[in-house]
Amino acid sequence: MVGPYPARSVFVEGAPMPDAAIRQRITDAVDALRVVDTHEHLEQEATRLKRTIDFGNWWSHYASSDLISAGMPPADLEFLRDAGQPIMDRWAKLEPHWAHVRTTAYGRALLLAARELYDAPDINRDTVEGLSARIAASNRPGWYREVLSERAGIAVSVQCGNTEGLDRELFNPVFHSDEWVMARTRFDFERLGQRTGVPIHTLDDLCAALSSALDAEQKAGICGMKSALAYVRILRYDKRTREEAERVFVRGFESHGGGVDWSEARPLQDFLFHQVIREGIRRNLTIQIHTGLQEGNGNFITNANPTHLTGLFMEYPEARFDLFHGGYPYGGELATLAKNFANVYIDMCWLHVISPTFAQRWLREWIETVPSNKISAFGGDYIFVEGAYAHSRMARQGVAATLAGLVEDGYFGEDEAIAVARKILRDNPASLFGLKV
Repeated sequence: MVGPYPARSVFVEGAPMPDAAIRQRITDAVDALRVVDTHEHLEQEATRLKRTIDFGNWWSHYASSDLISAGMPPADLEFLRDAGQPIMDRWAKLEPHWAHVRTTAYGRALLLAARELYDAPDINRDTVEGLSARIAASNRPGWYREVLSERAGIAVSVQCGNTEGLDRELFNPVFHSDEWVMARTRFDFERLGQRTGVPIHTLDDLCAALSSALDAEQKAGICGMKSALAYVRILRYDKRTREEAERVFVRGFESHGGGVDWSEARPLQDFLFHQVIREGIRRNLTIQIHTGLQEGNGNFITNANPTHLTGLFMEYPEARFDLFHGGYPYGGELATLAKNFANVYIDMCWLHVISPTFAQRWLREWIETVPSNKISAFGGDYIFVEGAYAHSRMARQGVAATLAGLVEDGYFGEDEAIAVARKILRDNPASLFGLKV
């Protein structure tokens, strides 16, 4: 059972005790769902086919951060990723640190992928050569469709970046707004102008070019907009006047070096982010925002607290804000925001492989506090396809366990639990992003 809840329910007199049959029925119902994946960064298959892929590819994301945290030298990590080096030499670099990382949820995801996709019972000295060979052999046309659609049961994935050769039967793209908001040099402005065919000489020109870029992207079928600026700045976007923003723009445009100093660029960034939101409203596009934990090693987590966004929620009630990663570790703050603001939605992408316990504990609390149409329970958020598969399996397990616990406690019945599963794994994200599944 998830969390410090009583064995018998306070909601229903004579509520049932834990029942393996209940858990199995809910698990079966969750496993049968074709789910919507709210967020991926997957290298597209057409691009992957041009590269040499082996075991080293798995250390390009997430678990690599745990290796560094465990003490692996960055040079050894680069050696591990190099497919040109002998696999056992790379294993020798990995082995002492893998002993510590295999217990994290990132490590468990890799173990699950090894077992279920490549029939490797473990990742160790005895299995790594065969596992690497099977990963290399999987680099063939059709592997993504097999892994994502047939084996993971993903109906469609919302893709951010890495859209070259995008398979539109598997993926639907979003517009990444950060390069527009972060533009602060003459080179930045010229590059964006050349891309859109809108010469940029003024702040108004920059806003017009942003609108033109979105026109083109919307015609190409984007289903939303994405921002990940919590990696580089605080999520508070103050309301700035056009004059404040224009002064920063002019300084950046007139410079012939590095543009405006980063510490002085915020008025322009704030102004442009508000512009992005207004464009999203005008186009009826959901706005995805990274909140909480930043991937990698070393950052300011307080910058990513979702409560910094409160001013935007108040100013733009017409917008739809999809807040990423369960706000980890700010689960309570995110619950408060989604409960109080009609335009705030909870997105659990990445969350099940950050911490399955956190994901289950907070999913239960979110179900108890937030209307059930406002939660999306899965987004793989990987750059390699095996990770997305493993995360989908862990997400299903976590959702089923949480819902079964609520049934066992008498919070609701099996039929309602299964209906909630359909909402949070399929119907809610499909509706939020206008996807047909």
